[in-house]
Amino acid sequence: MKKTSLSSALMIAVIGAVALVGCKKKEEEAAPPPAASTPAPAPAPMAEPAAPALSVTSVTVGNTVAADQSVAPVAMLGTKDKIVVSVKTSGTANNVTVGAKLTYQDGQVAGEQSATLNATDTGTTNVEFTKPSGWPAGKYTADVTVDGKSAGSQQFEVK
Repeated sequence: MKKTSLSSALMIAVIGAVALVGCKKKEEEAAPPPAASTPAPAPAPMAEPAAPALSVTSVTVGNTVAADQSVAPVAMLGTKDKIVVSVKTSGTANNVTVGAKLTYQDGQVAGEQSATLNATDTGTTNVEFTKPSGWPAGKYTADVTVDGKSAGSQQFEVK
């Protein structure tokens, strides 16, 4: 009888295993990839970044403005001189802010002004600074921004 009991136990184990495999959830079959009848199109070439509409070609510090709005560069100014920061630009712009900030040698801001630029080609925008009581002697830096982005700087001295 032992043979029958052992056979019965094995038979029950095999039937149980088959039942478990049969009850197991079928995994969803992945959809086969579509047949490639034509090659995939080549990726579109990346467009070149657009050139800036306005670029600063020079920043000049001086004390007199010519009839064509140009400013002759001056590295040394007097304490009673008018300081003119001249920004030459090329390109087109509508209502673009050009800012100029004068910084004294110790980091103190000596003056800050802005102007609105409307241009269709090349042009010059001048920002003037005056101080009736006189500028303190020392070294200065004129920092220029266009639309809030740094566009150049120029160092000069007041004696």
